[in-house]
Amino acid sequence: MCNVSLNGTQPTDASIRVLRALEAAGLEAWYVGGWVRDALMGRPSHDVDMCCSGLWQESKEALEAADIAVVESGIKFGGITAICDDERIEVTTYRLDGFYTDGRHPQSVERAASLEDDLARRDFTVNAMAWHPERGLVDRYDGQGDLDRKLIRAVGDPKRRFNEDALRMLRAVRFACRLDFMIEPKTKQALAECAPLLDAVARERVGIELEGILSTGHGGDAMLRYPELVCAAVPELASARGFDQRSVYHAFNVYEHIARVLTVAGELALCDGVAPSSSLMWAAFLHDVSKPECFTVDHDGSGHFYGHPELGAKKARVIMDRLALSHDLVRDVCLLIKYHDKPLRPERSCLLNMMRALSGEGVDTPRLMDELMDLKRADTLGKAPSCFYYVETIEEMRTLAHDLLQAGEPYTLKMLAINGGDLIRAGVKPGPELGQLLNAALDAVIEDNIPNNREALLAHLNLNYLTS
Repeated sequence: MCNVSLNGTQPTDASIRVLRALEAAGLEAWYVGGWVRDALMGRPSHDVDMCCSGLWQESKEALEAADIAVVESGIKFGGITAICDDERIEVTTYRLDGFYTDGRHPQSVERAASLEDDLARRDFTVNAMAWHPERGLVDRYDGQGDLDRKLIRAVGDPKRRFNEDALRMLRAVRFACRLDFMIEPKTKQALAECAPLLDAVARERVGIELEGILSTGHGGDAMLRYPELVCAAVPELASARGFDQRSVYHAFNVYEHIARVLTVAGELALCDGVAPSSSLMWAAFLHDVSKPECFTVDHDGSGHFYGHPELGAKKARVIMDRLALSHDLVRDVCLLIKYHDKPLRPERSCLLNMMRALSGEGVDTPRLMDELMDLKRADTLGKAPSCFYYVETIEEMRTLAHDLLQAGEPYTLKMLAINGGDLIRAGVKPGPELGQLLNAALDAVIEDNIPNNREALLAHLNLNYLTS
């Protein structure tokens, strides 16, 4: 057990064992990156990264000699993964990066002579610190000071850092959102000027970083503070910037409205003490993406966006597929966007029909119904103050929807007390008519409050049930 700690955080026994195994072979090793940053902030950290003076082959040999398993996880860039007591610890050779030819990866990697050279190539000051149980903290770029100032600052020239690896721009925003930091002015300016470099980054990597930003609940702040970068990541949002909605119901342009809806949705989730839902955050982020295309002006000069939810759902699918997001996430987000502006009333049939629309293979309808209410609430609070009264109606609808779900009120064919077999036994021939009759039965339960039992439904369909 290690008795030395960094700011009260003790390294795990497994990581100490890895460190000592490397040192027993005559190598120099340090804790680096996120573990050091989080320890200095007094936050728990689960991932341990180390850097080492040895080549990856030497590190591997040293670890295996101490009966520590090794995975050759990143040997192209001098990295291996030690697996010790079920803990994965990344060990990377001190390195100098060569030219970056693709805006993402160095064309070559050279072994660096010292820890200081390795730290000089890192992205941000808060990630460019190293610590050793005996030798203490190495902080050449005042990362600890930036932690105190709550700043994300590039190591050295920010333009050079972003030209080397354009994905660092989104990482800067993700760190700022996750830690609730600001981005240092010169680094922020470089984000705006270098934003077009993001085109060179694989879209799935962009999707992963955007997911990380949205999951913090502070994606709306990112939209407002770093619009050039957000629009480089999702070019379809660019036309929303400065787009006047020309509506008494809206106090902000389209882009600002989207950002505020995203902020409200995230803040309300965080206030409830839960992590913001991915589907809700993505739906808020893209819910009005098609508004500029759907804009019309009536004879009074008022703006309208007829059809924007339906077109927005289609557009969101294209965007999210391009970003290689999961099928289930894309499905849920598109459903939320499609119905986010649909008028609803706190009435049984209205809400059951909405649940019916939000159902399908693999869909968690109760969760999605709640998220639709969350999206509507955030959308309302992102408009003009004169619209805020609608929040009370939304919460009334949420309560009624919960009651309907608790009571097991049917909103899908599977929830009906009759099925196709019942209809066949009642004399209906197999074919399309079965589906038509079952849908008519569901309509009757929802619209006419016909009891959901076999006899009542068959009677409504003018069918006599035949026992076998």
